[in-house]
Amino acid sequence: MSDNSQTSTRGNWGTRVGFVLAATGSAIGLGNIWKFPYITGVYGGGAFVLVYLFCVLLIGLPLMIAELMIGRRTQKNPVGAFKALHHEKSIWQMTGWLGIASGFLILSFYSVVAGWAIAYIFKSIVGFSGTTEMIQGQFIELVTSPKSSILWHTVFMGLTIAIVIGGIKKGIERWSKILMPLLFALLLGLMIYGLAFTHGGVQALSFLFKPDFSKLTAEGILSALGHAFFTLSLGMGAMLTYGSYMKRETNLIKDAITVSFLDTLIALMAGVTIFSMVFNYNLEPAAGPGLIFQTLPVLFAQTGPWISVPFFILLSFAALTSSISLLEVVVSYFIDERKWSRMKATLILGGMIYLTGILSAVASWQVMFRGKEQGWLDVFDFVTTNYMLPIGGLLTCIFVAWVMPDKDKVEEFGSRGIMYQGLILLLRFVTPLAVFIVILHGLELLPFMEYK
Repeated sequence: MSDNSQTSTRGNWGTRVGFVLAATGSAIGLGNIWKFPYITGVYGGGAFVLVYLFCVLLIGLPLMIAELMIGRRTQKNPVGAFKALHHEKSIWQMTGWLGIASGFLILSFYSVVAGWAIAYIFKSIVGFSGTTEMIQGQFIELVTSPKSSILWHTVFMGLTIAIVIGGIKKGIERWSKILMPLLFALLLGLMIYGLAFTHGGVQALSFLFKPDFSKLTAEGILSALGHAFFTLSLGMGAMLTYGSYMKRETNLIKDAITVSFLDTLIALMAGVTIFSMVFNYNLEPAAGPGLIFQTLPVLFAQTGPWISVPFFILLSFAALTSSISLLEVVVSYFIDERKWSRMKATLILGGMIYLTGILSAVASWQVMFRGKEQGWLDVFDFVTTNYMLPIGGLLTCIFVAWVMPDKDKVEEFGSRGIMYQGLILLLRFVTPLAVFIVILHGLELLPFMEYK
């Protein structure tokens, strides 16, 4: 149960809008603006999008509700929340520790990639010129330059730490109210440009919203399932932590649906924006991970800075709204359990994450992983994406469905009606099975898939 004295010292969201914008900002990140468009391109467009939307509804939303339930019920950090709902030495607190470790590792390499986005704002101001190879080569130069990668990693982590130091209302909520409307306005403007002023708009809409199931593979279905899970910031304690700052009178279910809807809307808008430009210049939609930093700059060489600068500002804003939630997951534990001040916790933990991120920033530092030499960024990305997050999500799902007291769940949900019964059914059987399939796929253990 919540402790009102503790709640007053921890802080709460000032307004419902503040929470919705902050939680949506946590969910909206590089995954929406960068990953969703490129995997949609790789897996054929409309049919993939349809499966993705179905997965958000049946897997992502129930798990988000579960995390928010735990957080608001206990008003505690991920570790303290599981102890409060079970007992002091509960083994379930390891789920919270897994979330904190995930947030720590993800932010360490996420900051490096987000730093590249900031670097490209300045590259856009100067303008992209030269041959296709020269423009695409700029990204290789950036990634392989330790000095440049560390510089922009430093800038991005500095911004993240500065916002989190401000606390819930004056830091995270205040900046979410600024960054999220700006992000939406930038994306809306770019989407309108793509639809109204390029020849690729109609083709982009057809590609994204006209399903062709002949292009949908088993790999595509599994990718849609995995992305629906990861795009909502699930499995890492972010929604649990943000839920712990919710006021008791807020409608938890309504807010979860709103956040899921806005996150999905932004991803679809980003897809329309990017594919309008891709089709306008007759480029390949299945460009893969290089779509943002290598393919689009070739297009921006023709559109000019007035399109490329807003685009990379948009990408940087999306990354920043997610990074502050990752740092808050880690910081909240030390504020709650270790009684550190917010300033001390943010500076020390932010500094440790920054130093860990240098491993990812230096591309030449490689280790032997899964039978080949890989950079630390790829190692951290693989371990968190394929092991830590889905395991954390699975354990959270099982805890809420089978361990968390029914009385607590009903009070948080608001009633025992048919919607509540449907949620519990999904959390007990459908969602954990889907997340378990994601884990098996990450481990390359699904019997019907061919793995290299």
